[in-house]
Amino acid sequence: MAEAPAGEILRETRDGVGTVTIDRPARMNALAGTMRDDLAEAISALSDDDTVRVIVVRGAGRAFCAGADVDAMAELHDRGDEAAFVENLRSGMAVVRAVHAAPKPVIAAVNGPAAGAGASLAVACDVRVAAESAKIGFTFNRIGLHPDWGSTYHLPRLVGPGRAAELMYSARMISADEADRIGLVEQLVPDEDFDGVVDRLAASLAAKPPLALETLRATLNRGTERPLTEVLEAEAEAQLRLFRSPDLAEGIRAFREGRPPRFSSTAGAA
Repeated sequence: MAEAPAGEILRETRDGVGTVTIDRPARMNALAGTMRDDLAEAISALSDDDTVRVIVVRGAGRAFCAGADVDAMAELHDRGDEAAFVENLRSGMAVVRAVHAAPKPVIAAVNGPAAGAGASLAVACDVRVAAESAKIGFTFNRIGLHPDWGSTYHLPRLVGPGRAAELMYSARMISADEADRIGLVEQLVPDEDFDGVVDRLAASLAAKPPLALETLRATLNRGTERPLTEVLEAEAEAQLRLFRSPDLAEGIRAFREGRPPRFSSTAGAA
């Protein structure tokens, strides 16, 4: 099987709006190679750009982001390469820290499926606009992994602890309509109107007083029960434990074979 081309992270600025595009449409913008590092770098660069007043994160083609590339993860697992796995974890944490540290609003333009780390990226942003055809899922445990990229921090704050638990335990993909009903997205838009709505929202925020938005964002991000940095570390520890477990190997095999996984690890294992 031919290796899928590596993706790119594209960055554009226009009229006060900085846009970051995850560009690997052939693999539904699944993250591989240096894409995590490049994504963090792009968000940080727009944060530091005084001409940018609002940041939009979006995916190329028909998806927002399918999360980690399972084939790339399988290669790491087959080699037992914990060091590279940890490096990926740290790179994902850097993305969320970059979003969290941005002094300006960050909009997730969820044009299509957002799964795993893609869903976590969406909930890390300030505002989510979803196309009607979009689907969102915290699908980590389908292959035996733990949610990361700050999703166990952000999701309960959006939809409540019980709803967040159900979504993460079940790992189901929910429709954009359900996401709208439970408060996971702020705007639900017909597909044909999606780009225009995102552009108008970004333009409206870019027209606001930058300092007012910066101070408001800082206030909104303050006063949580547990620091995001602690949650990110806890997530990373859980991910590493699961990387060592038989369940990840089984999850990857089942994904590749197109069958339901048969997980066996117990809570005391690994």
